[in-house]
Amino acid sequence: MGTAATSLQTRQQLLSRLAGARVRTDELFTLVRPEAFYDRPIPERHRIIFYLGHLEAFDWNLLRSNLFGQGSFHHEFDRLFAFGIDPVDGGLPSDQPSDWPSRAEVERYNQSVRQTIDACLELASLDDSAPARPSASVLLQVAIEHRLMHAETLAYMLHQLPVKDKFGPPIVPAPAAPPVAPRMTEIPAGRATLGLPRAADGAFGWDNEFEAHEVDVPAFAVDRFPVTNGEFLRFVREGGYQHRAFWSDAAWEWKQARGITHPLFWIPRRDAFVYRGMFAELPLPLDGPVYVSHAEATAYARWAAKALPTEAEWHRAAYGTRNGSERAYPWGHQPPDARHGNFDFHRWDPTPVGAHPAGASAFGVADLLGNGWEWTTTIWGPFPGFEPFSFYPGYSANFFDGQHYVMKGGSARTAACMLRRTFRNWFQPHYRYVYSAFRCVER
Repeated sequence: MGTAATSLQTRQQLLSRLAGARVRTDELFTLVRPEAFYDRPIPERHRIIFYLGHLEAFDWNLLRSNLFGQGSFHHEFDRLFAFGIDPVDGGLPSDQPSDWPSRAEVERYNQSVRQTIDACLELASLDDSAPARPSASVLLQVAIEHRLMHAETLAYMLHQLPVKDKFGPPIVPAPAAPPVAPRMTEIPAGRATLGLPRAADGAFGWDNEFEAHEVDVPAFAVDRFPVTNGEFLRFVREGGYQHRAFWSDAAWEWKQARGITHPLFWIPRRDAFVYRGMFAELPLPLDGPVYVSHAEATAYARWAAKALPTEAEWHRAAYGTRNGSERAYPWGHQPPDARHGNFDFHRWDPTPVGAHPAGASAFGVADLLGNGWEWTTTIWGPFPGFEPFSFYPGYSANFFDGQHYVMKGGSARTAACMLRRTFRNWFQPHYRYVYSAFRCVER
């Protein structure tokens, strides 16, 4: 295929992906009842109205200066909707609904921004050969993946919105899966390749995914499946939240101050628990992965006389093989599809662990992609050779503060493009709203 044809194909693919990402986020806002747009389902985050404006403002702020060479036509909204919140000091936002513009104003802004972006993209050259500016394809992929990330993080937020404030689709029962017994799998010593080569031909990655490097990983054993609600229920019933020895000083102080006695996604009902589903309360799925904070996962691991894996151990269990080669995905090199896991927006809630045996790694470790991000003990930080994006220098570097942990894998609401081996997620250890699962290791 000639260069011109390749360039046209790339343009069409990127514009199609952008349109698809917009559909994903647009449909989320149709779930919110009108009276709830100024609610704040997660106390640490902005009100829902912010996110309605943020997605278009981000795209506009990114593309207008780096690709279109245009100025702002609404300085106030460009600034108001530019950045979210990541509080690390325990402080909570105190704004009131009256501090925000009306939904109609935000939607008019969104329409103007989207129309302007689309008109500019029709005229803009997406040729990556232009000097002294970011690659046009990289900028568009940043816009696309940023939006898809919010398609997931908005799901976290809407999950905490009361059911009465949402328009819910029909509930689809979780697929049946044979019961699985918790057990561990031995992973022999070997090497794990972390990161993406900067010279990778046409491969997109966020700045924190570079540079590729190898890590020696000693032998260890890992849970074949993520820890389930049923397993975690035993920890709760045996007083795990009350035993000081299982918790770090900071985690104990946080837990005591918040009065935390069980996972956030569990709702006490007399002497039992039900599960906080996206659109209804459900019987607690004992065979589903438990969603907890890093602090809670660490306490469970100590109670079980185990530990959480490092990022390199997780990679080795997920992508390694006995002959020393590494796979693109746990199951091999085929692109992800519904056989391999619960991801790419097919479902709103988790499925039983072990429901996707075709997704297992070469070592037989299951449920590595989809159904819940997985905590590691690795502090979020740069790889050797890290270089921040010139057009978005704070994307990763602003969080290299020793107060965030690396997560790997993906959830039911993670887009397929972000299931690549090098993608890294990160959150604070006391943040409980994420679809965050875990599995343990023994060394």
